[in-house]
Amino acid sequence: MLATLNEVMKVAEEKKIAIGSFNTPNLESLQAIIEAAEELELPVIIQFAQCHEPLIPLALIGPIMVEAARKAAVPVCVHLDHGETLEYLQQALDIGFTGVMYDGSVLSYEENLANTKKVVEMAEKTGASVEAELGSMGKRESGAGDGSGAEDETKIYTDPELAAVFVRETGIDALACSFGTTHGIYLTEPKLDFDVVKNVRHLTNHIPVVMHGGSGVSREDYRKAIEAGVRKINYFTYMDKSGGNAAAEYLKGLKEGEPIFFSSVSIAARAAMKENVKAAMLQFGLLD
Repeated sequence: MLATLNEVMKVAEEKKIAIGSFNTPNLESLQAIIEAAEELELPVIIQFAQCHEPLIPLALIGPIMVEAARKAAVPVCVHLDHGETLEYLQQALDIGFTGVMYDGSVLSYEENLANTKKVVEMAEKTGASVEAELGSMGKRESGAGDGSGAEDETKIYTDPELAAVFVRETGIDALACSFGTTHGIYLTEPKLDFDVVKNVRHLTNHIPVVMHGGSGVSREDYRKAIEAGVRKINYFTYMDKSGGNAAAEYLKGLKEGEPIFFSSVSIAARAAMKENVKAAMLQFGLLD
């Protein structure tokens, strides 16, 4: 069933858990995520990042995401991840997305604030919820770079006091905070500052905090983050990697001269992604 970001965040707050938010830049990942959520009977967020536009256009995959959410047996929020322009966010809202994230983290505070206010006004017209970002995790959603995170000098940790002003003046529904995570694959263990999350929550009347760069975080750090107030965890890299590994294993198992069918490769990738998503959802729901 189609749900807004606010609706699934309410469930997360009541249960003191985090809801998994997974990117769907292809049909296989979309099917894997919905099937995993239905088997576990947990709410889920399916999202599409603007940087994935070269993989498949939002205009093509977006309506499919909305229809899949409507038909699902569990609450599903259809969310735009890292929308960088107001025009792109409007496109998602027109398609029927029930949540949008405006990423103005590379802009000045004043520009980020002004544009986020505009996004909130846009979303109010369709009943969608709004996530915004304050601070910077360095690398963009595509995960470009070495993935270590620890040496990324472009990181800017979220200032809780500034976050309180930002949340109050924009009226957003969820806030992506920078507290040590990084998009992509970690080559060194991330050092997370959970006090940032706790202080943001305290000063903003417990706004749902979003963790970006959720792949590769340890089981214990997931638990600490959720206990600190993280209510949405973005997760894509390791899911995508599991699909790639499964495809490679399938190809290795073929006999010499045996034909390679893309449909068979995609089935193997989808099955692996589904299991990876299920494991992540269990951790985020503190059910593992």
